[in-house]
Amino acid sequence: MRDRADFEGYVAQRSARLLRTAYLLCRDWGQAEDLTQTALAKAWLAWRRVRDDPDPYVYRILANTHASWWRRRWRSEVPTGILPENVLEDPSDGFGVREELRTALAALPAKQRAVLVLRYYADLPDGQIAEILGCSAVTVRSQAARALAKLRVDPAARAAATLGELT
Repeated sequence: MRDRADFEGYVAQRSARLLRTAYLLCRDWGQAEDLTQTALAKAWLAWRRVRDDPDPYVYRILANTHASWWRRRWRSEVPTGILPENVLEDPSDGFGVREELRTALAALPAKQRAVLVLRYYADLPDGQIAEILGCSAVTVRSQAARALAKLRVDPAARAAATLGELT
């Protein structure tokens, strides 16, 4: 059984990594923060039932919440023509190759993108990814193969691969 101190330690240790994973799923820092906060809030509600390793459970919440947000027609935010006075820039915008790779990753279907993010960024094995996404390990491997095939065709992703970014 887990307690509040255990959850606080988990959040302190893993929130930055969860935020970066959420960003790779949705490609928007504000939405990634909301997604991470929502996932951690849902994890807190079930924290006493979570077993030894909470990562698969929290990653599954993250992926499922992201998928459910995309299924909604209205996302509770209305775009406006007036921009805020100062928006903090993404510090990685200056790195062209990484941005091209992120753009190529964003062009993939949501499930393929989730498989690649969980496999190569979160460094999870296929079995855990399958558990998180609610599919079989064979599906994870086929989705990863299809996604990588699409990325190989994309010129931006090929340029990143030649520079060693896609390893």
